[in-house]
Amino acid sequence: MEKPKFKTVQEVIVGGEGLPERYLHKPTADGEPLNASVPEMDIPAIDLSLLSSSTEELSKLRSSLSTWGVVQVMNHGMTEEFLDKVRGVTEQFFALPTEEKQKYARETGSIEGYGSDMILSDDQVLDWIDRLYLTTHPEDQRQLKFWPEIPVGFRETLHGYTMKQQEFVEEFLKAMARSLELDENCFLEMYGEKAMLFTRFNLYPPCPRPDNILGLKPHADGSAITLLLPDKQVQSLQFLKDGKWYKAPTIPDTILINVGDQIEIMSNGIYKSPVHRVVTNMEKERVISVATFCVPGPDKEIQPAEGLVTETRPRLYKTVKKYVETYFDYYQQGRRPIEAAII
Repeated sequence: MEKPKFKTVQEVIVGGEGLPERYLHKPTADGEPLNASVPEMDIPAIDLSLLSSSTEELSKLRSSLSTWGVVQVMNHGMTEEFLDKVRGVTEQFFALPTEEKQKYARETGSIEGYGSDMILSDDQVLDWIDRLYLTTHPEDQRQLKFWPEIPVGFRETLHGYTMKQQEFVEEFLKAMARSLELDENCFLEMYGEKAMLFTRFNLYPPCPRPDNILGLKPHADGSAITLLLPDKQVQSLQFLKDGKWYKAPTIPDTILINVGDQIEIMSNGIYKSPVHRVVTNMEKERVISVATFCVPGPDKEIQPAEGLVTETRPRLYKTVKKYVETYFDYYQQGRRPIEAAII
């Protein structure tokens, strides 16, 4: 059961009451501050428009997803002006007075709406993030009471963004299947016609202790794939590989895609769902990003694709259904639900 609500990070800052202990992480085993300098990931920018015709582009996709679980995509059908509009309404929403944002406040026991994350335990370390979390697809699942009417144009922009993402996700899932020499509809059929999109608008305010406070604690996503529109100036997203952290590069006009647990299961572990985190900083006025989680339909059974189970690579995962329902409990405990799916 959810514990009493904490203030949003913006309210903590404005209140000037000092820094609550609940945000502080224990020192790491190696003694490194959380904001220590890390190398940049070496991931390609894939041209979506070439994935249906170029074996070289498909090969780059496979290499990046099997090595990192992450890829950047350009020529995705959204103009830079349009993506800037999405960023713009995000910034404008978070800049509104607290009482205006509270009109869309998250209700206890639900993840949808504006606020901070669910508090499930007394010893849970809090993330330095304020966020607005919305169901965006299917349209009949939208809870419009949480969709801001201010800034003007927010709803229309988000609707347009969702429609464009729908087209993109279909193309990308087909390309992922082809990259593994499967029928191109293999992942799409498991993903299902009742698949859902959840969009989370993220604000990471300036942080007084970036050495031991995180914007998001280490986790992997419970989605099939996650689409991220990153901040244009600040590299705050980091991915874990072989026990080391790497920062995601920022390339203009690209969308960052990372594999979620459900594609890891579908691909029988060839494409791994990477653990990632968001670091904080003191200098930047505010860091924003927009993440969209693409989740298979609740009626769908997710399992390794038949073509990827062989004598040399046996089946590694059980069949799962409604995977995301258990995800948030695991996340707040710093655990991974996929552990329960491994055979």
